[in-house]
Amino acid sequence: MNDRPRLAITMGDPAGVGPELALKIGIMPVVQRAARLVFIGSEKTFTENARLLGLPLPWSADVPKDVRAELIDIGDAKEPITCGEVSAEAGRLSFAAVERGIAMALDGSVDGIVTAPISKDAWHRAGVKYPGHTELLADRSGVDDFALMLVLDDWRVLHVSTHVSLRHAIDMVTEERILRMLRLFDEGLRALGCTKPVIGVAGLNPHASEGGLFGDEEARIIAPAIVKARSEGIEARGPIPPDTVFARGRTTEFDGVLAMYHDQGHVAVKTLTFEPGADGRWAAVHGVNMTVGLPIVRTSVDHGVAFDIAGQGIARPESMVEAVLLGARVAAARKTRSSDATRPSRRGCR
Repeated sequence: MNDRPRLAITMGDPAGVGPELALKIGIMPVVQRAARLVFIGSEKTFTENARLLGLPLPWSADVPKDVRAELIDIGDAKEPITCGEVSAEAGRLSFAAVERGIAMALDGSVDGIVTAPISKDAWHRAGVKYPGHTELLADRSGVDDFALMLVLDDWRVLHVSTHVSLRHAIDMVTEERILRMLRLFDEGLRALGCTKPVIGVAGLNPHASEGGLFGDEEARIIAPAIVKARSEGIEARGPIPPDTVFARGRTTEFDGVLAMYHDQGHVAVKTLTFEPGADGRWAAVHGVNMTVGLPIVRTSVDHGVAFDIAGQGIARPESMVEAVLLGARVAAARKTRSSDATRPSRRGCR
């Protein structure tokens, strides 16, 4: 049990479902067996959520010592925070928790971090200059090349661009950037256990331009980037029509799919991650985000703060569980450099 990776769990926005999810997964045997958990957040926020929702605290003395979590308290809110509402104070607290987690990962105090959802609006109101987790992680880690990879079971999607306008996203489809993302994708897939990753590359235009009928980016930009990637030993294939490449990525044909922009990839993945709950509401309950290109391990849930259900005790923890399990797997592979680091996944990575 002492060989389990030590993972920091940041609480997310205190007005959202993050604290609830953290408390729920902290007492799950499947999570306790996978990692030693260090929760980072406001002790008062966690305690109030535990009392309101009737959940135990994972670091309480009632939890067996061998699976008992730790808590790093970042302090109380300086102003009242209302559950389900965006506020600068909630943004300040959630940002402080993530900053502490990153610092601990960089100095080796933990083997990786798992982040609960934050509100980008709350960060903005708090004066945070970063649009989200990924940009903060990259800046603190001192890296220029990084990307967000979506993982749904053994299906992986990475994007050429993410949080920019669609018009800007099209401008970002350059040969240089595609090549950089293919390098990162290859690296990330290998970290997940793919010894010889095969990457399907989506086209930008309908039908991948149909031989130039609907644009020329495929022939002028995307195809040359693929040729260069292949010359470096990266098994990239395409460009492939975007309306079929993701379906093909669900088979054993590809180990991952490179999308050209945010919604092209996210829509494909989230169509499968959303499920109806007992109350009839639909929510993303599966899937994980993993940041690749960093010197540290970071995974996260593939959904937002869910302000509409915060404080009701009905948030589903599956994505958070999967984020911990994936983070533990990658951290263990990095830490031990054992045969697990190259073991094929269930999907049969080459």
